[in-house]
Amino acid sequence: MFRGSDPINMDAKGRMAIPTRYRELLSEMCAGDLVITIDMKSSCLTLSPLPEWKRFEEKVAALPALDDLGEMLSRFVIGQAKDIQLDGSGRVLIPSELREYAELGKKLILVGRTQRLEIWSEDNWNAEREKGQENYRDMLVDREKMSEALKNLSW
Repeated sequence: MFRGSDPINMDAKGRMAIPTRYRELLSEMCAGDLVITIDMKSSCLTLSPLPEWKRFEEKVAALPALDDLGEMLSRFVIGQAKDIQLDGSGRVLIPSELREYAELGKKLILVGRTQRLEIWSEDNWNAEREKGQENYRDMLVDREKMSEALKNLSW
């Protein structure tokens, strides 16, 4: 559904334009109703169509009550989530506290992650991409630590 990366500018009010190639899909899929929240693993934000977000919330709610990871997901990822709407110009307003968390400035990178989008500051994205490429090469060398699903992944 969402793939690739796009450089995007955020305006002084914290608005970001969604690429044209996603606007019709988001209108059909969720009438422009989106959920934005923090990412616990990285200094970025995630942007999800409301139906996808609801599926994620159901999975978190189904976790055992004493599960530490479930508790963290519920408290921080769901607890920081904000409902936002795609406006008539194809933009979303990123709440200031989330912009601060992800260190967002004017230059952003929007990254497609199949079911959701990630919003990165350009600097954080470049650093993450470099780190990821180094880690990826190391992981490929150590196939013993890979899951069977990853070992069999091809295209």
